[in-house]
Amino acid sequence: MSATDDILRSYRAPRAVMRSLLARGRSEPWALSILLAALAVIFVAQWPRLSRIAHLDPDQPLTGLMLGTGLAALAALPAFYLLAGASHVIARALGGRGSFYGARLALFWALLAASPLMLLQGLVAGFIGAGAQLTFVSAAVGLVFAAIWLAALRVAEFEHPGGGA
Repeated sequence: MSATDDILRSYRAPRAVMRSLLARGRSEPWALSILLAALAVIFVAQWPRLSRIAHLDPDQPLTGLMLGTGLAALAALPAFYLLAGASHVIARALGGRGSFYGARLALFWALLAASPLMLLQGLVAGFIGAGAQLTFVSAAVGLVFAAIWLAALRVAEFEHPGGGA
């Protein structure tokens, strides 16, 4: 299946999608490409918000804001690897028998699956700005991300022997 089909399926059956991703076998370059794709969509999702900031404060050029946001996204790469590792260690303490790769894949896939909603969040931040609407959309994005990540992590750690190792 294509990634977009899997993203849509992740909203209905995240565990089934994770099982199919793990069945592909272990591929670190593929896992990294999922993370980079997610970060690229998240970066694009920030453009309306950054445009609003640049419009409201002319002292902050849009190109500078975009460059800083892009570099911050790239600088966050190690943090995502650490977060995935920590989730594996916690799952292992709770009886999980997966692998670090499975934990990484679960986190990276959850980011990519939630990224279309982050586009909506960026539009709300850019066109409406801070307020109840942005808070609601941000909470929905957070809940969807957490639900997909926890479901995928459950498969990787507790249902799939070796978690893709």
